[in-house]
Amino acid sequence: MIERVSKFLDEKLSTPMAKMAEQRHLRAVRDGIISTLPLIIVGSLFLIIAFFPFPEGTAIKTWLGDNAATILLPYRMTMYIMSLYAAWGIGYSLARSYKLDGVTGGILAAAAFLLTIVPESIEELGIVMPMGNLGGGGMFIAILMSIFAVEVLRFTTTKNFRITMPEQVPPSVARSFEALTPAAIIILTIGTITYYLNFDWHGVIGKLVSPLISASDTLPSAIFLMTLIGFFWSFGIHGMSIVGTVARPLWLALLDNNSAAVAAGQAVPHIFPEQFFQAYVMIGGSGATIGLAILLALRAKSQYGKMLGKTSIVPAIFNINEPIIFGAPIVLNPVLIIPFLLTPIINIIIAWAATASGLVPKLYIAAPWVLPTPIFAFMASGGSWQAAVLGIVLIIVSILIYAPFFRVYDNNLLREELGDEAQKA
Repeated sequence: MIERVSKFLDEKLSTPMAKMAEQRHLRAVRDGIISTLPLIIVGSLFLIIAFFPFPEGTAIKTWLGDNAATILLPYRMTMYIMSLYAAWGIGYSLARSYKLDGVTGGILAAAAFLLTIVPESIEELGIVMPMGNLGGGGMFIAILMSIFAVEVLRFTTTKNFRITMPEQVPPSVARSFEALTPAAIIILTIGTITYYLNFDWHGVIGKLVSPLISASDTLPSAIFLMTLIGFFWSFGIHGMSIVGTVARPLWLALLDNNSAAVAAGQAVPHIFPEQFFQAYVMIGGSGATIGLAILLALRAKSQYGKMLGKTSIVPAIFNINEPIIFGAPIVLNPVLIIPFLLTPIINIIIAWAATASGLVPKLYIAAPWVLPTPIFAFMASGGSWQAAVLGIVLIIVSILIYAPFFRVYDNNLLREELGDEAQKA
């Protein structure tokens, strides 16, 4: 029966979903957004510096408040305009997938995105670029413009509708001239729509995606997304690669809104940016497998369980759990799949209740995801010890949920090992 189910899921679900995850446009969006993470992480650290929770009235707190605008400048030029960098990354990745020049694809994508923004005239400064739509709120426009720009580049290349230079011309110069035609098409098309037809790209798209952003910041949505990720992993499919490709632009929009609110001295609006899941749900990796890794390392009686615990505990501390997912394995394991799906749901509910009630602050810092949970929660919350304590509590919850299933799993391994020894004897 299990073999039939496995075969059915492999043919009807695993293979199609794996193909979808490798679809060139989705892959380009994923790679382009991920390429911005170093800027997002480092840039957001300046939010921690500017708003670190030193006691009110102290000299350092007063100094930080007086100099917050200057301290936040690196944040403004990195995370605050993440969509501009993402547009270049998406264009580069998509162009490379078509075996076109990646740099040209990135430049055209960034230009197409910038052409959706209307500069403003300020008497003291001249013509300025409003930065509001360059952040997470403009991510969907960045995705659309990047795809459009590269598809124009591909069309003009495949149809040979371009300026071709003699072979003696250096390749870099030749590529520049070859890009003239797609650049003209992109600039005339997007520029005309934006500036002469007065089409508000960001306003229209913002209204279309606002229900999705609002829906992603709800408890049912959080449970659904994490369950979906766990479900895919249960059959050997990288759940985060599939779900994250679609959900990450929404999560980034939530994070950007939270960070902007903190920078403006306003209340943090959203509970469920991606950092919520990294801090409180995917502890040790998808399925909150840190509990299983600890149990295997400290309580396993079987030789295989002990060995797996020793090899998986260190990666689990840094939220890497492929060794345990494929080593246990959790994939198609009827015993371990249950806590693998259940633990994230319980963690979400506990963390949501703690956040919604004000026991812990909402998260607004893009800390490195490989940090151990308490440290990650402390940084992502801007220095809240309550968030760090909640992370520790959820590790204990993970251990308690996995414990009965671990005992069944370990006993099964022990019986198999004793049976093998008896047969050898």
